Amino acid sequence: MKFKREASANWKGTGMEGSGTISTQSTVLDSTQYSFKTRFENGVGTNPEELIGAAHAGCYTMQLSFLMSEAGYTPTNLDTHAKVFFEDGAIPKIELKLEAEVPNLSKEEFLELAEKAKEICPISKLLDTKIELSANLG
Repeated sequence: MKFKREASANWKGTGMEGSGTISTQSTVLDSTQYSFKTRFENGVGTNPEELIGAAHAGCYTMQLSFLMSEAGYTPTNLDTHAKVFFEDGAIPKIELKLEAEVPNLSKEEFLELAEKAKEICPISKLLDTKIELSANLG
């Protein structure tokens, strides 16, 4: 399977005083604002780090669902939270925290599938950072 997705960003002004917008092909983000405040302080809008977190959590969770389905399990609920760390102009680490409900799945197989999903998720493979996973089967 091959496809492409598109997004765009527009910025006006300096890094600290300026502001911009981010849009996606799907229009889920449609001229969504971002600025210095939304990235480094608290402001209304988005920022690149939370978008990376959302992309990673979404990709990882869907990948895990595919792996579970292939192994014969149907998840009742998979909830992944991504925490993206920003330090000195770099992203040294992302923490994925998974809470899962999957009938008839052993804890051992659950952990194997969770780790495999972390390794093969396309967004995980894209990122050049340490990815830590904590996984809980409820």
